[in-house]
Amino acid sequence: MKDQTPDPAARAVKLSCRNLWKVYGTRPEYYFDTAGYAIEVDPLAARMRREAHVPAAIDVSFDVHVGEIFVIMGLSGSGKSTVIRCLSRLVDASHGQVLLDGQDLLAMPPKALIEVRRHKMGMVFQNFGLMPHLTVLENVAFPLRLQGVGLVEQREKAGRVIELVGLRGREGAFPGQLSGGQQQRVGIARSLVVEPDVWFLDEPFSALDPLIRRQMQDEFLRIQKMLHKSIVFITHDFLEALRIADRMAIMRDGKIVQTGTPTELILNPADDYVARFTSEVPRIRLLQAAACAVPATGETSALPQVSADGMAEDLIDPLARHPEGLALRDASGAPRGVVTPASLIAALAALGSEDGHVAG
Repeated sequence: MKDQTPDPAARAVKLSCRNLWKVYGTRPEYYFDTAGYAIEVDPLAARMRREAHVPAAIDVSFDVHVGEIFVIMGLSGSGKSTVIRCLSRLVDASHGQVLLDGQDLLAMPPKALIEVRRHKMGMVFQNFGLMPHLTVLENVAFPLRLQGVGLVEQREKAGRVIELVGLRGREGAFPGQLSGGQQQRVGIARSLVVEPDVWFLDEPFSALDPLIRRQMQDEFLRIQKMLHKSIVFITHDFLEALRIADRMAIMRDGKIVQTGTPTELILNPADDYVARFTSEVPRIRLLQAAACAVPATGETSALPQVSADGMAEDLIDPLARHPEGLALRDASGAPRGVVTPASLIAALAALGSEDGHVAG
């Protein structure tokens, strides 16, 4: 699981979704002609269904902070992909607000919205959407071409993000010559070339086999550590969400059931639906390395040095090789104690006793 250490920059809100509805039917606007009246959410949604309308997103609200990965997850049909399409206005919402740096995207005229999409948004979807007749370099540079950027600058910027996603040397290849993981890297590079303020990813790795998917998650986190984008990431896989999320929202039947950090959702689920999502999560994925430390009783310079900001699960292999222990250091290099096999087991046992589960 991701390090949950708060980032001061994350307090600023980049994207704000307020009371968002998407209703399919013959006259969805009718239900929101409510000047002077408060919307009663559940009765209104029930009425829509009785009157042959489908509320796909129901009164959805959340904030995405600067540099934060905000994951929206749920089962198929829960409304998560509808929400992200409304955020980017690939689908027009029926009601609500989507504020990017304080500007309401839902009220924005088409010409202004095009400019926002070209300069401030990056989008990556499950189907890679690459143009088969263009090379890697040409695919990645295509958004810059739409912006009217000069050819030399196109190549320079595209070359930088191609190197960032680990495809240096494949600039002249065509999509059909690449593996699925490489094609997804091209899609990621293309979405980043415009240097977006906010990045939307809708199940970007779900079409990949498990090994490649894990590698792409690692790549995604590496890129985010360098770029600090504000990200909305859609997935139906709780373990994927657990690896990448700073905070997450779980959806059911068009509504957000619970929002919080992965640890909060696992240890304090709002209802049985959320609990079922989290029931199989090994508790070791909740522990940070610093929570497993004990005070050093002697000189630690000969011990392997590891980050105190990492996760406990990442200590298992190093401890197997160095059972004498690992010395923890914080970001400034200051000592934070020692982790031994015994201290790791004790921390897991304490976590298990706190939430009533056996530590896994």
